[in-house]
Amino acid sequence: MHIRDVLVRPVVTEKSTRLMSQYNQYTFEVHPDATKVDIRRAVEELFKVKVLAVRTAWVRGKQRRFGRFVGRRPDWKKAIVKVAPEQRIEIFEGL
Repeated sequence: MHIRDVLVRPVVTEKSTRLMSQYNQYTFEVHPDATKVDIRRAVEELFKVKVLAVRTAWVRGKQRRFGRFVGRRPDWKKAIVKVAPEQRIEIFEGL
């Protein structure tokens, strides 16, 4: 898997913003087949930071109604990446 295919997008929610400011942890949506080692390498190479820990979780898609039809949003995988205390990821600083 190519390094740019691992990270899909940053996740910006109230909880992820709190993790970022208090614990120096950043949240990303990642490719479903990405491992923790893949995620660590991608973040370290793309953002030039030292990764201390990677936690992953599957987020279940919500059920949605379209009139009388019922559908589901897709499941997706997220990763919470802890960065060394003195380092920051710049793409999150403007948010």
